[in-house]
Parts: sequence; C-alpha cells; structure tokens
Amino acid sequence: MDNNPTESELASALKRQGSLEVFHDESIQPQRNVKTSENTPPSCAEKTCFVLSLILAILTFPISLFVCLKILSEYQRGVVLRLGRLRPKPPRGPGVIFILPCIDHMTIIDLRTTSFGLDRQEILTRDMVTISIDGVVYYSIKSPYDALLQVRNPEEATEKLAMTTLRNVAGVHKLMDLLSSKEYLSNQIESILYNSTEPWGVRVERVEIKEIGIPDQLKRALAVEQEAMREAKAKVAAAQGERDAVRALKEAADIMETNPIALQLRYLQTLNTICNDNTRSYVFPFPVDIVKRLMK
Repeated sequence: MDNNPTESELASALKRQGSLEVFHDESIQPQRNVKTSENTPPSCAEKTCFVLSLILAILTFPISLFVCLKILSEYQRGVVLRLGRLRPKPPRGPGVIFILPCIDHMTIIDLRTTSFGLDRQEILTRDMVTISIDGVVYYSIKSPYDALLQVRNPEEATEKLAMTTLRNVAGVHKLMDLLSSKEYLSNQIESILYNSTEPWGVRVERVEIKEIGIPDQLKRALAVEQEAMREAKAKVAAAQGERDAVRALKEAADIMETNPIALQLRYLQTLNTICNDNTRSYVFPFPVDIVKRLMK
C-alpha cells in the first residue's frame, strides 16, 4: 500500500498552514563552469600593454577622459575585463569609473528586478486533459560576475528554463489539482528555478501563473456538473427544512393537546396578528364537534 501523500493532499496541507513557503536550498554553492583567473599574476606581455595604455591615456589627456571615465547609476554595476581577464576587484559602481583605453572592456549589468512573460503552452495533464497555461517570472541579477561569465544571455536562458519547468511540473498534476492550487504550482516552479539559476548569478524572486485555459466543451461539462451539485444541495436543504418544520409542528401540537388553554391563546394571538385598521372581515374558527351535534 502506497503511503506517500498525493499532490492534492500536499496542496491542501499547505493551504491549511495559511502560507506557502518556497524551498530555497542555500547550502548549494554555485559551481562556475567557466574558471576565472583574476587571482593569477599578470604576465610580462600584460604588464607591457598596461604601461603602454597608461602612457597613451596621459599623452592624449584631456581627450582620453571621454574614453576612460564612465558613469554608473545606483542600480548598475560594471564588470571590467582587462585583456580578456577578469579584474581581481568587486564589480565597479555606482559613480565615476576609470578604465584604461584599448585594454579594458567594461560590461554594465542592471541589478533591478525584471520580468518576462511565459508564452501560452498546450500541456497534457496527468488525467489526459489538454490545457493551455501561461505565467510571468520576476527575477534580478544577484552576481554580476556570474551573469556575465557563466551564461551568454541570462534572460533568455532563464526564460527557456522557466517554460520547460512549467511544462514538466504541470504535466504531472491532474486538472482539478491545477485549478484549485495555482499558488502551490507557482511556488514549486519558483523553487526549481531558484536553485537552477543560482550558478548563473540570477535570483528568481517570484513566479505567477496567470491563467489556466481549458477547452470549451470541458467548461460546459464542468458547469453542468456544478449546477447539478448546487441543485442537489438545494433539494437536500429544502427537505431538511421541511423535516424540521414538521417536527416543530408536532411538538407544538403535543403541547396544545395537553393544555386546552394554549389553543385558545393561540387563537387570540392569531386574531391579534391579522387585525389592523384596514381589515374588514374576520375569521372565527368554530368547533367541529358542535357542528356534528347540530347536524344530528
């Protein structure tokens, strides 16, 4: 017997907790595919190029200031490569940055949160239902070095990985689980993307499922099913109301049977209820046993 909880049970348990937490494995250290050499001492050729570049900047002063000085905003960082090698300093910026002509190349990295939309995809769910699903991903650059050196295009790589992850995760769930636990699905995708993009210097901040589209025929079938369930509940509620009313009337009749004065009081209360200024006719109940005696 399989004791492992299903996806719907996990989603229900997470909903009962009131909040969904995304699992971010901070113990996983990013492994760089591209090994950097910022700690390697420069060679003689590199030292010679450095001296020549510095002399060129001095000889062409102040024209060289237009090439050597760069201004970075608060949300920007600069990664400097000198003769193709990473500089042994943290990312430059913000403010005024000085670089040497001809040998320094600086790439500007934007640290602000960026978003991109996931194109609508046709996905086959676990219960063999074709749905269309789309979403949006919010991310930012955590490490400018890794974003430049470890991946060619961080946004494109993250987008393609998000689309693949969305298809893989949604394909193992049933349709009703996807419709009832979109937040759980979003957090599951976010957790996978967070750990997968860590080596790229990208931090996935949030993933949102925008819409889950189902075929029109299935929509009509679900609507008919829900309407039938509502009608069944209404009939059950009406039957329970009738049963409670009958029980209340039976109890009232038993009380009046034991005390004849209660019936007279009820009669007077009824007359008081129907009497008003506009009433022109009154109804007086007449005992049936007296009528029978007169008929005899």
